[in-house]
Amino acid sequence: MTSAGRVLSVRRPAMGASPAFDLAYVRSGPRTPTPVVVIPGGPGLGSIAPYRSLRRTAARGGLDLIMVEHRGVGRSRNGLDGRRLPHDAMWVCEVVDDIAAVLDAEGVDTAFIAGSSYGSYLASSFGARHPDRVAGMLLDSALQSADEIVQQREAIRELFWDADTEIATAVRRLRSRGADDRRLLDVARAAHELGGERLLRPLLRNQLRGRLSPAWWALEAYAARDESIAEVPGHYEFAAAGAIGFRELDYGAAADGLPLDPALTYAPLAGRFPAFAGEPYDLAREAARFPWPLMLLVGDRDLRTPPVIARRIAAEARDAVAVPIRNGHSALDTHPAAFLNAVRFLVRGRHRALATRSQELDRLPRRGLSAVFTTLLAAAVRIESGLRRR
Repeated sequence: MTSAGRVLSVRRPAMGASPAFDLAYVRSGPRTPTPVVVIPGGPGLGSIAPYRSLRRTAARGGLDLIMVEHRGVGRSRNGLDGRRLPHDAMWVCEVVDDIAAVLDAEGVDTAFIAGSSYGSYLASSFGARHPDRVAGMLLDSALQSADEIVQQREAIRELFWDADTEIATAVRRLRSRGADDRRLLDVARAAHELGGERLLRPLLRNQLRGRLSPAWWALEAYAARDESIAEVPGHYEFAAAGAIGFRELDYGAAADGLPLDPALTYAPLAGRFPAFAGEPYDLAREAARFPWPLMLLVGDRDLRTPPVIARRIAAEARDAVAVPIRNGHSALDTHPAAFLNAVRFLVRGRHRALATRSQELDRLPRRGLSAVFTTLLAAAVRIESGLRRR
């Protein structure tokens, strides 16, 4: 067995319209009585293939990690009949029960639950449904409610539309020239979250000077959630799991008619999925009652789960601390060294100590595909800027 863990499985029974299937998971690192369950974002992100490097790094640092492949994705994609799990199998409660089933299979009574983005919604839902199995919790880019689109709109428009800055002026000018609202937002938000103003400002300048650039195209492909959405088996598969996003997280929310509305991001896909039926839990109320240590990683450039959300949770929960870092969305994916070190503080019972030492996380090296992608984007933008000055 490698330090990234051997793929295991647990049989999940048929439930209503959901057929029986084998749920895949991995456990890596030295065995401990209380492992860490890491839940990535999505819905649609795989847990096994994309995070091999993370698990190897965690194992070298002595962390006992469990990662469960989300139903409908990767090695948990198909029922026993070989067909892809249907939309009717996709419910938040079933997903968190999958996690509990893995803990049962591993003989684990309690675990630290660490979720990122959509995974933070699952982590909190796990806490609401299985509170006796949580030793502590880390929410990275905390998502608690479909209603938080209000905070998204406020953060996006304050930065890109209402401000008296070069960036907001450039966005307004591009929109006035006919730029598609959804694509403009997707690119600007992604660039800001990945590289901040140092990446976004020259990108917008180049776009105003004309001609679409390779950097702009790359960001469109990276951020788009429309008919062109890419499915990479084992890594990102939205076709089945996306039903949760629309049915329980309202990814098809009505647009408010104002500029740069994040409700537009998933709008082109709404016809493929069930309509919104309501959320399974009131997670804001549930989180306020969580008795366990709770750490929130807060990226200062996060526009998909703006920092105000995590700060509210930290203020209302019993034993919570918000840890600000210089980052965009999902440290698990964009700054994994910071994520793993935050996990270590939580496991060692020192979650509050990290709040005053967050600069140590900022100084850690950034590795992984997101770091490489951001470096390549910055280089491409510099080259394009140089060409256009000639």
